[in-house]
Amino acid sequence: MRRTRTLAAIAATAALTLTVSGCGFGGSGSDSDSGKTTLDFLVPTYSDATKGLWQDVIDGFEKENEDISVNLEVQSWDNLEKVVSTKIQAGEAPDIYNGGPFAGFASDELLYKTEDVTSPETYKNFDEGFLDNETLKGTAYALPLIASTRALFVNNELLDKAGVKEAPKDWDELLDASKKVSELGGGVAGYGMPLGSEEAQAEAAIWLWGAGGSFGDEKEITIDTPENLEGAKQIKKMIDAGATQDDPGSSQRTPLLDIFVQGKIGMQVGLPPTVGQIEDSNPDLDYSVVPIPTKDGKPMTLGVGDQLMAFQNDGDKAEAITKFFDYYYADDNYLPWVEAEGFLPVTKSGAKELADDEDLKPFLDTMPDAQFYPSTNSKWSATDGAFKSTFGQLESKSAEDVLKSIQDQVDQG
Repeated sequence: MRRTRTLAAIAATAALTLTVSGCGFGGSGSDSDSGKTTLDFLVPTYSDATKGLWQDVIDGFEKENEDISVNLEVQSWDNLEKVVSTKIQAGEAPDIYNGGPFAGFASDELLYKTEDVTSPETYKNFDEGFLDNETLKGTAYALPLIASTRALFVNNELLDKAGVKEAPKDWDELLDASKKVSELGGGVAGYGMPLGSEEAQAEAAIWLWGAGGSFGDEKEITIDTPENLEGAKQIKKMIDAGATQDDPGSSQRTPLLDIFVQGKIGMQVGLPPTVGQIEDSNPDLDYSVVPIPTKDGKPMTLGVGDQLMAFQNDGDKAEAITKFFDYYYADDNYLPWVEAEGFLPVTKSGAKELADDEDLKPFLDTMPDAQFYPSTNSKWSATDGAFKSTFGQLESKSAEDVLKSIQDQVDQG
């Protein structure tokens, strides 16, 4: 049965890097009203609705807190890291920052501990797995903002034509089902395998972690391990068996998902916004969203999220920041924002509130089993780059050689 979407706003995430110009920070702790605290807030664009969504939150917050104003600056993801670095160097760091990696800022002692700028009620309401991902040496320096997990999108019609009775749960079933779908011919592929530079590290995580492996932790990056090797060999097995599309080594995730949406791929790992893409581009597609198959069927998914963090610019702003965070993460304010951007909530109360949503439930159900990139490790950037430049070589090289090459690049920095 074709699934129907209940959150029309999910489609807004189709444009993830639209540029929205914003005003720069004035570099002042107060505005023209004497004694009024000003919070400088730097955020990236998630969609063409991002600026308006944040402004709605700010308007509501300022109405309830007349002694605080929030100065919003919106940048594209392409410019974000350069902008924040420039501001920090000029001594004008934002008071609140919505971005990605935080470990460097925390190591330089630029950030508040998150427990110092949130109430106990707000802090305890975060999903433990996503909050743990915001810690460095056991201390949280950022708050999870939004969550995204991965799941397997299945073309029910293609599997039915291939004689596959139900969605696969482990690697053996996935290989068998993918081969049967590929054998249908007519340009159809069984499994969409994007190993190109766009997001090779994500597809690698799905398989390597699915064998019980990992990429390491904040202390050590571990790529060339027996468990990871088993996952890489399974990818080779899929490719050699003709179970994937042509040229998986150079295939990028976004265009490959477009082909799935067109009905030409049997199965592919996707994200929550993929639901909106299907509804917009091919609403008649007969599909399901199921857990990702692993070696032995044990639940596992890739968890990704962005953060909110607070810079210690003026010590007297901690109270104002706390008020803003507590206001934003209240269900009445937070859930409309998350729903409109098409992601998953990172609060326990938010997940409970949306638990019955047909579109989000398959992803919400995976959150307890989410694993994360070791982004607090100083070598993660090199690791990410090594996967993007090298992992696609699995199509033509041995799994042993590819993993060794990535590990060597990481060790060399």
